[in-house]
Amino acid sequence: MVAQIMGMPILIDVRDEGAHEEDMERAFDWFRWVDATFSTYHEDSEIRRLGRGDLDFADAHEHVRLVLDRCETLRQETDGYFDAHASGRLNPSGLVKGWSVDCAADLLRAAGLERFAVSAGGDMRIVGRNWRVGIQHPQQHHGIAAVLDVGDAAVATSGAYARGDHVVDPHTGRPPADVLSVTIVGPELATADAYATAAFAMGARGPEWTARLPGYEAMTIMTDESVLTTGGFPGV
Repeated sequence: MVAQIMGMPILIDVRDEGAHEEDMERAFDWFRWVDATFSTYHEDSEIRRLGRGDLDFADAHEHVRLVLDRCETLRQETDGYFDAHASGRLNPSGLVKGWSVDCAADLLRAAGLERFAVSAGGDMRIVGRNWRVGIQHPQQHHGIAAVLDVGDAAVATSGAYARGDHVVDPHTGRPPADVLSVTIVGPELATADAYATAAFAMGARGPEWTARLPGYEAMTIMTDESVLTTGGFPGV
């Protein structure tokens, strides 16, 4: 099933026999709540109200406080390359998408499902074994840069080819140089997505940084089309 929520297609692909449509609808309702609460476009969202100073942090929903605390932890962990204020205003979208997918996966698991994928804007959380995932080539619209054989994993890619220069180096305010895309694979999509954003923003520094990430593997495609992978990356 597919729905357009949060300005992107969200796909839920369930492979369990006897899966119920209402389980997937509950997950889509969750994404609609996330959109209303975290949107940077809706004037009455908690994120916009926090940004305007109309809502105190202590009075925000517990999920909002959790996400913003995690954004701050990741800002410190990535030397400021992942920053919810990189655009000049509060925008935790770089974490919200992956976090909301992780939570949707938990909802589906709680419903008894054991083999499914949830994808938001191309980033994906996979539950169950034996999935093949194609990573889009950053310079070829219909090209595949890699095919991954994964199970029980999250896959996130950051690059400029889908949405233009939406990722900038927070330290300079400019898009990164020397890199076309970064794909991160690991157990949690929220963290994988944030790491992919940070590594892409680092530019040429990114591959060295991703090589030190515990529990997460990376593939970086440079502007000269060289492909750099960490030791445990699941296929090229």
